[in-house]
Amino acid sequence: MITAALLLTAASIAVIDGDTFDVAGERVRIANIDAPELRRAQCDAERRLAELAKRRLEELLAGDDIEVVPGDPGTGRKKDRNGRTLAVIKRGGADIGELMIAEGLVRPWEGKRRSWCEQD
Repeated sequence: MITAALLLTAASIAVIDGDTFDVAGERVRIANIDAPELRRAQCDAERRLAELAKRRLEELLAGDDIEVVPGDPGTGRKKDRNGRTLAVIKRGGADIGELMIAEGLVRPWEGKRRSWCEQD
């Protein structure tokens, strides 16, 4: 279990989707973002954006100087309801979640899931 800030190498990371990856047998969810669902997409637009978010996370985690800071700074929680470790992820000191939000691939986590599909 990741209990303190940890530096990673790209070779040790397997990206699952736009906000989740595995490292050293542990599943980590980026605490401060909400990414579109890849496996349970509700519409084509969500599925396309989910693919883009996953690819971008793979790119961002492919470099050196990846830091995992465990815990959700907003709530103090260490795990999500699915047992994944919550963490803020940084590369070269920059918050990866904030970068992905700025790029429009994910949105800030607001404590609950919202639809990524247009509501008529």
